[in-house]
Amino acid sequence: MKRNFIAFLKVCGFNSKNNKNRVSYVGKGSFMNVKLIGFTPNPEKIPAMAAKLTHSKSKPEDLGKTSDKELKNILKQVMSFGHTSVIEHTCFTFAISDVSRSLTHQLVRHRIASYAQQSQRYVNLNEPNYVTPPKIAKNKNMKKAYDETMKIIWNQYNKLLEMGIPAEDSRFILPNGACTNIMVTMNARSLLNFFELRCCLHAQWEIRNLANKMLAEVKKVAPTIFKDAGPACKTKKICPENKKDCPFYPK
Repeated sequence: MKRNFIAFLKVCGFNSKNNKNRVSYVGKGSFMNVKLIGFTPNPEKIPAMAAKLTHSKSKPEDLGKTSDKELKNILKQVMSFGHTSVIEHTCFTFAISDVSRSLTHQLVRHRIASYAQQSQRYVNLNEPNYVTPPKIAKNKNMKKAYDETMKIIWNQYNKLLEMGIPAEDSRFILPNGACTNIMVTMNARSLLNFFELRCCLHAQWEIRNLANKMLAEVKKVAPTIFKDAGPACKTKKICPENKKDCPFYPK
């Protein structure tokens, strides 16, 4: 089987002796970059005004005259009651770079959100760039095999491009570990749900890392909304996966 694979690579023009290792990699998500680049002005005042509107004879445009102290208390109260529909009025936009396609396949399953992702069809990806899982990165032999495999993939990707195969077809051989960039916009209520699922210790390590970084960002600008945000064991005192061996399993 190994001989057949090597023969296939030679037919495609790959010769390990004639190709320099230009592979770069991202280990443990350490190069993942997450930045909050935009959010609704007055991110906590707006939902507090919406909450007050539901129990007030005042017109929406007059609610802005309410003191900041009163609005903050209103927001704290509705959050404690779990009446989170009002925080849908606040949205956050993140710029996320150098994450794997494996991560973004999971991320876009969160449907109440807007996404814009780097295209493998229009962007030249001839320079190797990929994420290395921690369990592979810390094992010398595994990492060597992983890096060699990635080197082979990118050499063949570039070979296909040189043969005139369009990028939209050549990209089919790129791995799930290939790095990508994406912009994401979510409202605060969707983010709370996202954090419950992805901050969980049993979530896949890379998207858990992303979720924790995103949570740290929004806490800076909306501390009341996200004060108790996190996995379900923290927010609801339950474990949806019933993982009783988890150190954070609700007592």
